[in-house]
Amino acid sequence: MRAAGLSVDGRLLDVGLEVRAGGCVAVLGPNGAGKSTLLRALAGLLRATGSVYWMGTALERIPYIERGRRLAWLGQESAAEFAFPVRDVVAQGRFAHGDDDKLIDDSMAALDISHLARRPITELSGGERRRVFLARALATGAQIQLWDEPTSSLDVRHALEVYALAKNLSDDGSCLLVSLHDIRAAYRFDRVIVLDQGRLIVDGPPHDVLTAPLIRQVFRVEARFLTSLVPELP
Repeated sequence: MRAAGLSVDGRLLDVGLEVRAGGCVAVLGPNGAGKSTLLRALAGLLRATGSVYWMGTALERIPYIERGRRLAWLGQESAAEFAFPVRDVVAQGRFAHGDDDKLIDDSMAALDISHLARRPITELSGGERRRVFLARALATGAQIQLWDEPTSSLDVRHALEVYALAKNLSDDGSCLLVSLHDIRAAYRFDRVIVLDQGRLIVDGPPHDVLTAPLIRQVFRVEARFLTSLVPELP
């Protein structure tokens, strides 16, 4: 996925980036920095100026049904208006492809929701709903995965599992961009993009670009780095 000169109505200003197959990129920034706007523009969900390419093809030249096969989108919201069973919601990810029971079941298992398969999604907690929508994105089998704050509402265990899932997908050749608020979590990614006021501030390996001066400039807080250790899954 590649973008050049990407701008959206004053919310995103001349952003350029490239994420190749196997890339696992965290998108950081304070509230209103443009994280969600960037992901939505890359997904073709917002009108933008500039250019966006998926796998070498200009976005505007890709038919909508093909877009649904190439890209999976997870938005910020986890609201559910209709009482569909959880498995039916996950199966919606196969709309552009056709049914694949094994992939649906595997996606549910990966997000620890197999036991909820018959439950109406409206009866679930916010964290459980979040995992259902993540499983729906995973069930697409799409090579490009754009996740906007996927770990919101999740407990520590399930958040760690989501980060591990993102890494596994990229290791298998998928392209992932994941917006986050947790700076510490960004160290689990190969690369981090930091936005502020719609502009791309830095782009590079987290240990290189997430410095105390950068955090002070962008997040308006003082930071001290006490350890490089990051909790690992058991």
